[in-house]
Amino acid sequence: MKKLFAGNWKMYKIYSEAVEAVKKLMSLTSPLPKDREVLILPPYPYLKSISDLISKKDGYFLGAQNFYPEEEGAYTGEVSPKMLLDVGCSYSIVGHSERRKYFNESDEFINKKVKFGLQKGLKIILCIGEDLTERKKGEVFKVLERQISKGLNEVKDSKIEEKLCIAYEPVWAIGTGEVATPIQIEEAHKIIRELLSDLFGEKGTKIRILYGGSVNPENIKDILPVPNVNGVLVGGASLKPENFSKIILS
Repeated sequence: MKKLFAGNWKMYKIYSEAVEAVKKLMSLTSPLPKDREVLILPPYPYLKSISDLISKKDGYFLGAQNFYPEEEGAYTGEVSPKMLLDVGCSYSIVGHSERRKYFNESDEFINKKVKFGLQKGLKIILCIGEDLTERKKGEVFKVLERQISKGLNEVKDSKIEEKLCIAYEPVWAIGTGEVATPIQIEEAHKIIRELLSDLFGEKGTKIRILYGGSVNPENIKDILPVPNVNGVLVGGASLKPENFSKIILS
């Protein structure tokens, strides 16, 4: 199973900075080690240009941070999977904690997006994770079980192990500088693996599970060896090619 290093740029960079960052990242990391893949998730306006830059580079992929679960229509401000695929995207994030918090996305709506995106040909990274209050109450399993069971309700795909990733991002560790300990990561990823196996059988053992939450060049060496960690979803550190390259090549 190749490890996936996904960089979520969120709402950062102007066009010239985005192009320069990708060129710099490729110069620092290519050729990639055979057991690694890199996914770049920039803001919408830069997707086509970045697609053109990475399209002929082995191991580099393009993804979107979000989409709307309709083919087309009068949905002002939204983007469909068909549009993303047309400009070279192969992945999209679904259910990021910031979408859940700021845009009130429910588990049911997230489930609709997962099913629609898979149906239309996108690979999906489903983000899940507990907040600090839930962790302190000992509700980690309860939260992860709810988000997986509802988020993946009636999800069926013959190649689910290739088309679905789960990103465990404890909300209290996103952009805070706080990082879950290796023991906490191992416990959460073990829960997720068991839940995926219950849902998808043998294929559930082959779905990549990423860790996200203040990943940086200093802590990556502690995170990657953790059982059931099949890559990372990186936020702030992915904005600087020098930092992201160190994570990718760690």
